[in-house]
Amino acid sequence: MAEYSPARYVVLGLIARHGAMTPYELKSRVEDDIQPFWPILHAQLYRIPAELAQAGLLREETETAGRRRRIFHLTAEGRAALERWLADPETPEAETRDPAQLKLFFADLGTAADIVALAARQAERHRGWLAHYASLRAALDPAEDSRQRSRARLLRLGVLHERAHAEFWESVAADPDRLDD
Repeated sequence: MAEYSPARYVVLGLIARHGAMTPYELKSRVEDDIQPFWPILHAQLYRIPAELAQAGLLREETETAGRRRRIFHLTAEGRAALERWLADPETPEAETRDPAQLKLFFADLGTAADIVALAARQAERHRGWLAHYASLRAALDPAEDSRQRSRARLLRLGVLHERAHAEFWESVAADPDRLDD
């Protein structure tokens, strides 16, 4: 089986979950559901469905009237590729590209006030994400269906992640010289 990028599996997964979609609908779903933890350039969401259709994983249909939108449907081959990907426990290492961590790495080249200001702003930002994820989680009823259970698991991870980041940055803001737990 060919190896596909995570963005391609996002497209397959969204169409598997929600049914046939246009690239614009994919873009909207990514913004609502996936962007906080896996950013995808909008241009990719217009290019990838056609590539997956060429590979036989999606079937493309073009409206014959109106805006002549391109609508993509999951094929049996696409569902099989998605199922193989989901069944494989291996993943690449996580990617962390946090500009705040980069600044923290070079903090010795700045002032203590710079560190405190950075840490205070990051704590505020992570507290905001924590509140957002917690409110999204509270609005779910995981007993209702498997999609809500999947979202609840991911939001639990988001809450724990943001809480850890917020607590870390708050501790740095309170005492930039503290180095232990």
